[in-house]
Amino acid sequence: MGDILKRIEDIEAEMARTQKNKATAGHLGMLKAKLAKLRRELITPKSQGGSAAQESFEVAKTGDSRIGFVGFPSVGKSTLLSNLAGVYSEVAAYEFTTLTTVPGCIKYKGAKIQLLDLPGIIEGAKDGKGRGRQVIAVARTANLIFIVLDVLKPLGHKKIIEKELEGFGIRLNKTPPNIIFKKKDKGGVNMQTMVPQSELDLELVKTILAEYRIHNADIVLRCDATSDE
Repeated sequence: MGDILKRIEDIEAEMARTQKNKATAGHLGMLKAKLAKLRRELITPKSQGGSAAQESFEVAKTGDSRIGFVGFPSVGKSTLLSNLAGVYSEVAAYEFTTLTTVPGCIKYKGAKIQLLDLPGIIEGAKDGKGRGRQVIAVARTANLIFIVLDVLKPLGHKKIIEKELEGFGIRLNKTPPNIIFKKKDKGGVNMQTMVPQSELDLELVKTILAEYRIHNADIVLRCDATSDE
């Protein structure tokens, strides 16, 4: 994991040094693709004789939908779960109390909704600090993310948490981009645009796909898409 974190740090530094203009768009697009790929590897590491399974916070998915409680340590996630679902997890007046994911379940209008009390994350979770990568790996499986904040602390914490989640590709309160992607066996990369594009062109799309070793695909852009999307 240390090697991945170092590569992430190097790419972020290079992106910070690179001016944003049309001439550097392709290079920045490639760097963003590499960064997204490395962060995905960070939360889905290769199996090492069962150690990855022991570190995982995942629990079996049940019910019709899943909601993950995400927040800093000791902000009341466990208390909220207890009040909603009658499930009790270890709580105390010190940081990092909840040591693993604690599930609960409620019913709403006939639907079973699974609630997950996730261990607290800290700033830098997207870069591997604390247990952030395991927490965010579970958060990615939720249908809805519920951010829990301490009312005595600044709302700046909300922005920090959103930044950490976005670092792993979780886009909160955003509609998925209207992009059709179909991988194929041959024929190269074909791109069709339904609206004018302010950032993407065929060469930049090829550069991004090449980072994922995809060289044959059909893509339809029905929105003014960005390289991140």
